[in-house]
Amino acid sequence: MTATTLSTTRPSAADLAAATPASRERYVDLLRAVSILVVVLGHWLMAVIERNDGEVQIGNVLAITPHSWLLTWLLQVMPIFFFVGGFSNAVAIESMRRKGRFSYGAWASSRANRLMRPVAVLLALWVPLIVVLELTPIGGATLRSATTLVSQPLWFIGIYLIVCALAPLAHRAYRRFGSGSIVALGCVAALVDVVRFALGLDGIGYCNFVFVWLFAQQLGFAYADGSLRRWGRASLVAMAVGGLTALALLVTVGPYPLSMVGMPGEKISNMAPPTVCLVALTVWQVALVMLARDRVSAWLNRPRVWTATVVVNASIMTIFCWHLSAALALTGGLLAVGAPFPTGGSLVWWLTRPLWIAVLTVLLLAFVAGFGRFERPSTSGSKRVPGNAVGVIGIIVLIVGVCGVAWGGLTPLFESKPLILGVIGGGPAVTLGEVILGAALLGLVPRLRIAPATH
Repeated sequence: MTATTLSTTRPSAADLAAATPASRERYVDLLRAVSILVVVLGHWLMAVIERNDGEVQIGNVLAITPHSWLLTWLLQVMPIFFFVGGFSNAVAIESMRRKGRFSYGAWASSRANRLMRPVAVLLALWVPLIVVLELTPIGGATLRSATTLVSQPLWFIGIYLIVCALAPLAHRAYRRFGSGSIVALGCVAALVDVVRFALGLDGIGYCNFVFVWLFAQQLGFAYADGSLRRWGRASLVAMAVGGLTALALLVTVGPYPLSMVGMPGEKISNMAPPTVCLVALTVWQVALVMLARDRVSAWLNRPRVWTATVVVNASIMTIFCWHLSAALALTGGLLAVGAPFPTGGSLVWWLTRPLWIAVLTVLLLAFVAGFGRFERPSTSGSKRVPGNAVGVIGIIVLIVGVCGVAWGGLTPLFESKPLILGVIGGGPAVTLGEVILGAALLGLVPRLRIAPATH
């Protein structure tokens, strides 16, 4: 197949914003951008860095601030990202089917392509650096802690890949059973928790990485086909009250912690693996954003607001992949010059947070300026689409590799590590090899080229 001629120019963000068709659901783009930016800001704000007996320790300000868990009921916005992901997946599936271009291989390849571009850049820069650092005094526990932080965002990407991989099947179930498929997933997630806690089978809880986030995606399908948009205000208010009430009951009478994010020292986390609390949280948050839709959508018609939304979405996964690297760079710099770290949650700590966030923002913008263009689809390169069987194998191998890197970290690079669930892990060299193999099977490797810079 002849490669497409490489374009030397690309439209600016303002051009793309101006060319947006009137039919586009702009609110989805805003929710995607805001959900990721809230996650980034939350990670930056929660981190408490302290020196104790010469050792650097990273804590969580939510663990030392009374009643701060309440913030997580509003600001733990991963359900919203999976919700808008469901909208986008439904639109993409329907579009491919209308054009007669849908095959599982094409679907798996196209969804993994955008997600893996920023991941490929992150790994391509960090892995050689780790090889060098392992030979220096920085290696060992310090390097292990640093690279664990760097690879942490890959957990989310691995889980989102799972949801995308199952999207065609889930969408078919939604088209056949409608809201029944949503209710069924919520019930299955609850059943997993019942078995987990009643029988002490902790391992089964990992199934909810699939069922809970498929539940959020399924609600996104209801948004895409107009079902949620046809709900009246009274129905959405009832949905919000119901989700919030269910969440309050679960954390009051159930075994669940109050926080919707993992907290140091707690035996149970509502996030890893997800619990049915996140199903209730999803219901509550989706109802809130749907209640705000009409008013905010009108605001998005303003050119500057929409252009800013387009700019953020153009590099959204780069922002997510590199925000903890920015935090690591700043922390390392402060440690190198012997700068003091205020006590977490103290007045001085809070007063220095604006400066902390400002510097991190500058560092992250530098990363985005350097690497954001890799996230944009190339205008040239292979258009090879894998067959369905190869697509299934490729996406499975890729998911196992990405989750393995997230779980096992990146150092020591050639250390053998135990498997989780008998599949994920084995050591950084193994999991990185799985990432490369999965990407190659999906036809992504030839595509991982830099797109022309925007002029």
